[in-house]
Amino acid sequence: MVNEFISIMPEKNSVVEAAARAHQNTLTKPPGSLGKLEDLAVFLASWQSNERPVVDLAQAIIFAGNHGVCEQGVNPFPQEVTRRMVSNFETGGAAMNQLCSLSGAELIVKPILLETPTQDFTQTDAMSLEELLEAMSLGAQSINRNADVILLGEMGIGNSTISSALAASIFGGSIADWVGAGTGSDQKGIAHKISVIEAGVAKHGNRTDLSALLAFGGREQAAICGAILAARSASIPVILDGFICTAAAAPLFAMSSSLLDHCIVGHKSAESGHEKLLQAMNKKPILDLDMRLGEGTGAALALCVIKGAVACHNQMATFETAGIKLP
Repeated sequence: MVNEFISIMPEKNSVVEAAARAHQNTLTKPPGSLGKLEDLAVFLASWQSNERPVVDLAQAIIFAGNHGVCEQGVNPFPQEVTRRMVSNFETGGAAMNQLCSLSGAELIVKPILLETPTQDFTQTDAMSLEELLEAMSLGAQSINRNADVILLGEMGIGNSTISSALAASIFGGSIADWVGAGTGSDQKGIAHKISVIEAGVAKHGNRTDLSALLAFGGREQAAICGAILAARSASIPVILDGFICTAAAAPLFAMSSSLLDHCIVGHKSAESGHEKLLQAMNKKPILDLDMRLGEGTGAALALCVIKGAVACHNQMATFETAGIKLP
């Protein structure tokens, strides 16, 4: 069934990809001299089926959720902070608001049942199947199918613990390698997070599909998966944010790495598990600025780079139009 589902998903347009790459080689520069900017422009072209890609409408979505595992004391901040940060986004006071204003992305915030946290994954499944599907459906319905590119981010006290648990369950290895400070845990707090995740993974075992979301949650991670799949169905390229957002997409990668072919990662988070996660998922981030805020901030900054890539691709002169004869 999974293979049948994947088979109906749109693929990149290889003909347009080749044409966009050929166009790059006619521009007034040595071939390849713009490095990743060339690759980004061609990537967008291939998914938009447009040799001259556009970023006129960039939609940024922050999904917010709360987590039952916070009952285990894995975060130094109360879950009330999630709701207060949602209000901060809505009134324009967060870092993400400033970066979206700079990059031109249209920001929307989607809080998901903040008053009803998921279940504590050390005791039971974090979500029921119905809750999982509802959150994924909300994520899918949140995307603007007319967008040229979609940026995904998240907010939720405790969700770095969820992300580390998802990564450890899906990819294995030492749990300590997947766990970082999150919103500010000290070494004692990090050690406690590790022990809580060890208990969760021991209870639920390794998961290599969407059942990882059932086991560990949360709703914002499930919504991110739903948004990724909806964007793919509309051939819209996606910019994932940092560790938490990449980990949210990991269950889809575990089902089939091809489900994330239309996704790029905006930045490498300073959260310790992100580099390992990027290697496991064969994703190269656009930026590496020692950021670990979340919210989608790395994706919003990466959009500025992508706009630069598209501007060069579409607006540079060719050797012919510039009257430059090559040897």
